[in-house]
Amino acid sequence: MCFRVKFYPADPAALKEEITRYLVFLQIKRDLYHGRLLCKTSDAALLAAYILQAEIGDYDSGKHPEGYSSKFQFFPKHSEKLERKIAEIHKTELSGQTPATSELNFLRKAQTLETYGVDPHPCKDVSGNAAFLAFTPFGFVVLQGNKRVHFIKWNEVTKLKFEGKTFYLYVSQKEEKKIILTYFAPTPEACKHLWKCGIENQAFYKLEKSSQVRTVSSSNLFFKGSRFRYSGRVAKEVMESSAKIKREPPEIHRAGMVPSRSCPSITHGPRLSSVPRTRRRAVHISIMEGLESLRDSAHSTPVRSSSHGDTFLPHVRSSRTDSNERVAVIADEAYSPADSVLPTPVAEHSLELMLLSRQINGATCSIEEEKESEASTPTATEVEALGGELRALCQGHSGPEEEQVNKFVLSVLRLLLVTMGLLFVLLLLLIILTESDLDIAFFRDIRQTPEFEQFHYQYFCPLRRWFACKIRSVVSLLIDT
Repeated sequence: MCFRVKFYPADPAALKEEITRYLVFLQIKRDLYHGRLLCKTSDAALLAAYILQAEIGDYDSGKHPEGYSSKFQFFPKHSEKLERKIAEIHKTELSGQTPATSELNFLRKAQTLETYGVDPHPCKDVSGNAAFLAFTPFGFVVLQGNKRVHFIKWNEVTKLKFEGKTFYLYVSQKEEKKIILTYFAPTPEACKHLWKCGIENQAFYKLEKSSQVRTVSSSNLFFKGSRFRYSGRVAKEVMESSAKIKREPPEIHRAGMVPSRSCPSITHGPRLSSVPRTRRRAVHISIMEGLESLRDSAHSTPVRSSSHGDTFLPHVRSSRTDSNERVAVIADEAYSPADSVLPTPVAEHSLELMLLSRQINGATCSIEEEKESEASTPTATEVEALGGELRALCQGHSGPEEEQVNKFVLSVLRLLLVTMGLLFVLLLLLIILTESDLDIAFFRDIRQTPEFEQFHYQYFCPLRRWFACKIRSVVSLLIDT
């Protein structure tokens, strides 16, 4: 399990405490490594040099031999020329900067990039072309190919809606110009997740107070569709609370970068001393495979590994404040951090299913762990039994068609409940009109109409006498028995 930043600050340098800025620095460094944060070559070299300065300090010819920057992995892919540029900036321009200063400069540079704070959701447009939708601190972004084809500010977004796999964004721009953007997610679950992320980000960045948050429905009919409400403080409240902090600055334990081609922040797995020996092997396998796959993760929608192009090439950057220029080139190569696959919805036995599947599929583990768990390795009979249990649990999961039927049944039940509620309200109103002595102008006008008098004497009074007769009959029958 890894923690991450959910809402990126619009101005990370405005965060008061150094430890908070450090955590944001770690997240953006990981975004850079995953290929989610795009930039031109000069900016990429400067960001990597800031990371080096923050984590290994000033350049020392005795400690840092020729080509030392090539031992660190900052991006999904980079060239020797970029590595030399990183080392040159680190040697000549950043000497004397403390870790806190380097991290602050890193944040100030990262926030100026077009893809800062981007959490990509893979979709397709109405023409079937692939695109990535993202919500940033500044608004809604659509990345397609090597361009940012749409940038919608949060105050221009009027409504977010989804139906099945279709996601709708309603936009109201200047001069009363209204636009509806339509995109298609891979699955209904992915579309619903995209809608929820949009509701959360819009509420967090747009509203002034958390008291202004309202429950949002995905449908115009109140008895149909999904309902969601953002819970928590908004950005303005968070920044105001940050400015009022008066405690002693917490001590920061910075993790030094390990010279490896693996992800710098996750080079070592957790200790397994608290895990029973019979389950250590499966847990170890799942942890190691999870760490290996983490660097290709798009966070919101876990992804599979894909080949990354050289996306750190010069590009034309447009200002965020210019609302007229909606299209901007972000790179010469297409923006494609990975091929996204929505994860299967988590069930109650998801952990056990994962661990059992690791064992049954014969996944490899480390030599040390294999020696340690050699005595506790399950036999073929046990594995076969576990496989039968796994298949039985998997067969019990409902398929997409059954889920659609369940949604339809729930919609019908909601409609019936609403209808019964309306009938009950009308019945109460009828009883008040006919039986009560309330002298209210509204009731008095209704009682004096000829239609109501006819209904009262020809229908209501006989029905009331019939009910009274039946009730007396039942009571007398009960008394006699």
